[in-house]
Amino acid sequence: MSPSASGKPESIKRRLAAYFAAAQPGAIDEAVWLDLLAKLAPVSESYLRELVRATGLPFAQPYAGVRQHSFEELERSLCELTAVYVAALEAGDRERARYCRRQAIAAKDRARFLAASARLPETKRAQKREMVEWMLVWLENPGVFAAWVEARRKRM
Repeated sequence: MSPSASGKPESIKRRLAAYFAAAQPGAIDEAVWLDLLAKLAPVSESYLRELVRATGLPFAQPYAGVRQHSFEELERSLCELTAVYVAALEAGDRERARYCRRQAIAAKDRARFLAASARLPETKRAQKREMVEWMLVWLENPGVFAAWVEARRKRM
């Protein structure tokens, strides 16, 4: 971390703000994402993703991760991730395909954690349990996810 004027390390938020002021990216694509990870290290991807989302800049998949505040957001995220995943497989880019899967797995694990939290109301825990199911379907076969979710919505 780079020190501030007081000699203390600058926060990730301040370093991110300085990066955006200097680079002025119009969107968060692979190059910007990788540059941010390198320049702001050590930083967790989930924390950095949260900070970057708050900027409102367009955020490309798979770096945007899986959003799950609502079923609509989850569906949109997973469908976008499917497109990147399929393109990666077709191009023989196994690392990008694995990265897509890691994003879905991390989101599923987070939803499962929230589904078990006694601090959340039962309605929210039930929503997270359903979201886990959606992500498990995606992980099993991303190519059928869109058709599956359409059928699932008709039954809900």
